[in-house]
Amino acid sequence: MTDIIKLTAAEIAAKIASGELTAVEVTEAHLARIDAVDEKVHAFLHIDREGALAQARAVDARRAAGEKLGPLAGVPLALKDIFTTEGVPTTVGSKILEGWLPPYDATLVKKLKAADVVVLGKTNMDEFAMGSSTENSAYGPTGNPWDLTRIPGGSGGGSSAALASYEAPLAIGTDTGGSIRQPAAVTGTVGVKPTYGGVSRYGMVAFSSSLDQGGPCARTVLDAALLHEAIAGHDPMDSTSIDAPVPQVVEAARNGSVAGMRVGVVKQFRGEGYQAGVVQRFDESVALLKELGAEIVELDCPSFDLALAAYYLIAPSECSSNLARFDAMRYGLRVGDDGTKSAEDVTALTREAGFGDEVKRRVILGTYALSSGYYDAYYGSAQKVRTLITQDFAKSFEQVDVIVSPTTPTTAFPIGERADDPMAMYLADVCTLPTNLAGNAAMSLPCGLAPEDGLPVGLQIIAPAMKDDRLYQVGAAVEAAFVEKWGHPLLEEAPSL
Repeated sequence: MTDIIKLTAAEIAAKIASGELTAVEVTEAHLARIDAVDEKVHAFLHIDREGALAQARAVDARRAAGEKLGPLAGVPLALKDIFTTEGVPTTVGSKILEGWLPPYDATLVKKLKAADVVVLGKTNMDEFAMGSSTENSAYGPTGNPWDLTRIPGGSGGGSSAALASYEAPLAIGTDTGGSIRQPAAVTGTVGVKPTYGGVSRYGMVAFSSSLDQGGPCARTVLDAALLHEAIAGHDPMDSTSIDAPVPQVVEAARNGSVAGMRVGVVKQFRGEGYQAGVVQRFDESVALLKELGAEIVELDCPSFDLALAAYYLIAPSECSSNLARFDAMRYGLRVGDDGTKSAEDVTALTREAGFGDEVKRRVILGTYALSSGYYDAYYGSAQKVRTLITQDFAKSFEQVDVIVSPTTPTTAFPIGERADDPMAMYLADVCTLPTNLAGNAAMSLPCGLAPEDGLPVGLQIIAPAMKDDRLYQVGAAVEAAFVEKWGHPLLEEAPSL
């Protein structure tokens, strides 16, 4: 089992294709790993054991029959519990949807099945993707496999922890303000936010519709590229889906190079609040890029300092609208329906019982920001700032091919440390938020361990919209250089469970 779970997704796919392993053997090895460690990690909310084994058997049968299968056929995956899965519970980390069985698959899930990827189950997350630590899950927090007393990032901490604990070689996350990249950074894994509209949102439970974006999570850049290619593409069911060819991400990951590239460093992405070890590893990464043949260009993006404030007006405003559908009338939890209460009373009681504190906080804030007399002062002003951020990116990409920064200002913080301080929690995403507001593509990959605590540090790479291949080109070059420099993948240093 140990040998199988330590393989990359690309290696697993190759061994299944050659007949050295069967999809059932691979699936059983990962299910056994989940049984062995997930009680400690709590990466999963639901294990679809029977469904996963049935998918694996189907892959083996089709392989035996000589059918041509996809490049990830038989590879297991952990799916963030925000995508609808027909007949399989989808809770979005909330009590308000506890036990709900969707009647259809999200487009992303359909693509995974069409690619013959084996879905092991649904992973833990901050309720409705609102959080940076997975502590806001109604079903309890997830631990970081590097140190189980620390957070695995959020909102997609379950997916990142499943990768870091070798419970799955691939995972899916969603990124509204950094919820793929920030968990990747603090767990020493790879996470990619594709260009907004590059991956369908149909069947993804909405938090903030103009910001939400599903994407791939993995332990290597190539694995992320293979998964990206499997889930991306135009979807007529999603009005925000981009009708354009998927960038050549796999080819870029196989041919990583930064020679002759112009790499931007934004002065706003450092300073007060940044951990010394994070800054040290980032500076080393910039020096490494220069060694590899990149030209480093200093950039000034003043509007980035306003991204946090703009995001926390836009995202709550959209969430207050999206979450209005959870009214106890159509699906999910219903409280107080004893025949004596009005529909309004039942809705209020259901939301009181079904939503957690962070969801309530954001709904109230967003409703206030959209209210008569305050719309222009708050939501309207935030959208103007969003335009300024987009313009700063546009000016920057006239000078550089990609931008790099730390993914997060600090390494993983202890569970509970910021639970009562929303502003401190929100600052975990200060480096990732501008990309969501502009709709660009971005990746986080490991760039070493912080010397003061021995925990992973993430390097963020940002590319223009629909230039997702640049992320993989740069990411693969950096990853290869790190492996050559230290002789082994960084994740092998993670404490065993």
